[in-house]
Amino acid sequence: MSLVPVEEAQARLLEGARPVAKREEIGLADLADRIAAVDLVARRTQPDFDASAMDGYAVRAADLGATPCDLVVVGESAAGGAYGRTVAAGEAVRIFTGAPVPQGADAVVIQENTERPSPEAVRILQPVDPGGHIRRAGNDFRTGAMLVPAGSRFRPASIALAASGGYPTVEVLRRPRVAIAATGDELVLPGQPVGPSQIVASNGYGIAALARAAGAEILDYGIVRDDEAAIGACLDRAAGEADVLVTIGGASVGDHDLIGPVLKAKGATLDFWKIAMRPGKPMMAGRLGFLRILGLPGNPASSLVSSELFVVPLVERLAGRPDRDRWVRGRLGVDLPANDHRAEFMRATLDQSESDGAMITPLGRQDSSLLSIFAEATALLYRPAGAPAARQGDECRFIPLG
Repeated sequence: MSLVPVEEAQARLLEGARPVAKREEIGLADLADRIAAVDLVARRTQPDFDASAMDGYAVRAADLGATPCDLVVVGESAAGGAYGRTVAAGEAVRIFTGAPVPQGADAVVIQENTERPSPEAVRILQPVDPGGHIRRAGNDFRTGAMLVPAGSRFRPASIALAASGGYPTVEVLRRPRVAIAATGDELVLPGQPVGPSQIVASNGYGIAALARAAGAEILDYGIVRDDEAAIGACLDRAAGEADVLVTIGGASVGDHDLIGPVLKAKGATLDFWKIAMRPGKPMMAGRLGFLRILGLPGNPASSLVSSELFVVPLVERLAGRPDRDRWVRGRLGVDLPANDHRAEFMRATLDQSESDGAMITPLGRQDSSLLSIFAEATALLYRPAGAPAARQGDECRFIPLG
């Protein structure tokens, strides 16, 4: 297969990707960032009574024709403890914010506009119009009103709104299940002794963090050895329980790169293999039944760049999150030479203190094996394939890194 341009590979990967159709019901405490599977309409009216907007006194506005005037204090209305009688002419009820306005009263005089000449009386210093400082029943929403449309992502305010609308649990889309498997005989888990010719399997943890933030449920398959039977078993397992399988390493064309041959033997279809980008060229995408498969390169920078460009948008699409433009425009902090036939994604630092836009400066070392450089980076600077030489201050595009 020839090298596929980045934009074409992204489009092919997302073609036909739809939110996971399965649903589950969860409690409010677990609702953050989940996607509503159905419309949430109000099961109740909020507030379901006329409520005071201020601390003060519930009165009949008609009694305040000439102020100051004195009214008889006949009781109290507090949140959770309403005054149970009707307010008659010449009477007032001490009331607090959020408390029900008693029958007969049609306004609230705020506390600052009153005096208490005696425990039994209140002196009203300023008049108030009918309806003053009252929150009418249904002022927020009424039974049957749309609260959260299907497909919405739950934020703190919409979670509180669902609770207020009468929902102790909510039906949401199931998260896409992303299985992550690191392949290679040279790998050991973090914390284990590292022998000669061995390296720590680290990439999967960064990829899992990206996928989880994009809305995925992670299935950690650990380390899979360079063995066709082991890789085949991994594929079979993922086909039975995952929506996406991400493999790390083994996606190139060396004698020990077995992902491609095993996929073909299993009858999987390959959408693309090898992308015109740096780092991350030896990446493949395919399908085995309903399972989507992404074979990422093993070098740390390559796998993380590939995850930013392909894993994240795929997971967001499958999770039901709206497509978003992740690209931001800025200005180069240094001169750059012309680029070759592959798009380049340079690990860079982002300085947003400049008045004419963010300044993006590539880090000095761009080797795809360097995790320390990637950890230092706050942006991925994009250099299109065939881009001419650029000067400091020229406009550029980048993806901010979390």
